[in-house]
Amino acid sequence: MMRTVNLRRDGEITVVELDRPEASNTLNVDLVADLHAVLDSIAEDGDCRVVILTGAGRAFCAGLDLRGYGDDDVVDRKGLMVSTFDRQQDIAALAQRLHGLRQPVIAAVNGAAAGGGLALVCASDIRIGSSSSVFAVGFLRAGFSACDIGLSWFLPRLLGPGRAHELMLTGRKVSAAQALDYGLLVDVVEPAELLPAAMTIATEILASPPVSVELTKVGMWAGLESPSFTATVEFENRQQMVTAMTEDRHEATAAFLQKRPPRYRRR
Repeated sequence: MMRTVNLRRDGEITVVELDRPEASNTLNVDLVADLHAVLDSIAEDGDCRVVILTGAGRAFCAGLDLRGYGDDDVVDRKGLMVSTFDRQQDIAALAQRLHGLRQPVIAAVNGAAAGGGLALVCASDIRIGSSSSVFAVGFLRAGFSACDIGLSWFLPRLLGPGRAHELMLTGRKVSAAQALDYGLLVDVVEPAELLPAAMTIATEILASPPVSVELTKVGMWAGLESPSFTATVEFENRQQMVTAMTEDRHEATAAFLQKRPPRYRRR
């Protein structure tokens, strides 16, 4: 357990909980560092196959801690320009790290997800929310550009450019029901059902071979980036060849035919 991030395991599922409830899990120097450390450990954990990201208390993550980030010593040492750019890169790298994990990430949004919190939601692979969740781009209302932490890339791909641009330029709040309607969320449940619903999705993912799931995550996002249908099909063909040659693919077929649970070895 880190100072501001809780980590707990349930078999092959890892639950990551942002834990600054008194500050709505806003991003400060400690939480950012702790979350980086947790994501690094997950990336090296061969026994973790699915990640669930959520927040403690009433919020998921309400963005940057505007009361103070907590790195005044760095500002004094490096100066305002360099220290601010270093901070920016460090925070933005969270979305890159989350997006780049080989494990699928399920965002279980328990409350407010604004600014950097919304970016973490968008960088996840599957997003479900409680009925009390609320979303906002946030950056613009705090005086910054709305294009931050990968949001200008993620949001138009998830919602379409028309809706994404409206939300980025207004900074207005979006309810859980609206987020579901816009396609940001795949499901909305009551607060008490949020983590069980995320665990159900995670368990469904575990039913398929590890390498097949990992390559699917890579391929589905690569398909969003590719401007070429032909190049995408060529990429898919190579993914199929890799997965077809794994021992787990044969185990998946055998388990299906024999009507028994599969026993995967990530081989």
